[in-house]
Amino acid sequence: MEETISLRELMQTLRKRMSLIILITLTAILVSGGVSFFLLTPVYQSSTQLLVNQSKSDQSAYNNPGQIQTNLQLINTYKEIITSPVILDKVSKDLDMKTGDIQSKMTVSNQNDSQVVSLAVQDTDPAKAAEIANKTAEVFQKDIPDIMNVDNVTILTKAEVGEKQSPVKPKPLLNIAIAMVVGLMIGVGISFLLEFLDNTIKTEQDVEKVLGVPVLGSIAKIGETKAEKRSRTIEERGERIG
Repeated sequence: MEETISLRELMQTLRKRMSLIILITLTAILVSGGVSFFLLTPVYQSSTQLLVNQSKSDQSAYNNPGQIQTNLQLINTYKEIITSPVILDKVSKDLDMKTGDIQSKMTVSNQNDSQVVSLAVQDTDPAKAAEIANKTAEVFQKDIPDIMNVDNVTILTKAEVGEKQSPVKPKPLLNIAIAMVVGLMIGVGISFLLEFLDNTIKTEQDVEKVLGVPVLGSIAKIGETKAEKRSRTIEERGERIG
C-alpha cells in the first residue's frame, strides 16, 4: 500500500510541475540546437590507408605466421613514427604549417590487429585535411626505409574530398537528443526538489500527514461564485429599470 501511495505522489508531483519540466527541456533543446548549428565550426575528416606487409625481398615468408606476427608488432612502432617530428617536420615544411598543429589534427589507428594502418586528419577545411593526410603518408613511405632499413609500406588509398562532404562534428541531432535527455532529467530533479522544499499545507491529506490524525471535517470557502455575482448584477439592473 505504501509503495502505491508513493508512486501516486510521484506522479502527482510530475503532473503538477509538468509545465516546468517541459520549459526546461525545450530550453535545453533550443540552446543545444542554436550552438550546434550556428556557433560551432564544422570539422571535416579525410583519411588514407597504409599497408604494412612483408619485405619485398622475402616474399616466401608471406605464409609464415611468425613473419606476419612480426609485421603486426611493427605497426605500433610505425604509428609512433608517423606522428613523430622526424616525419611531421618535413610535412609541416612542405605545407607551411606548424608541427604541433598537424599532430593535433591527426589520428593513427589499426583495427582487429590488421596490417592496415589508417591515418585520419580532421580540419575545418576538407581539402586541407586531405592534403595533410596524403602528404604525411607520402613522406612516411619515402623515409621509412632510411629510418628502419625496411621497405614494406604501401599506400592503399589516398585521401580525397567528396562532393558535399558531411562534417564529422558537430553532430546537431545527437547534441539535441542528449540535450533533451539532460533537460528532462534536470526538470524532473528540480520538480522533486521544489516539492521536497515546499512544506506548506494545502489539502486535507497534508493535515493528516503532518498531525497524524484523521480529518473530521472541513470548512468551505466563504464567498460568492462568479455565476452568483453575475446573477445578482442582472437582478440589480432589472430592479433599477423597473
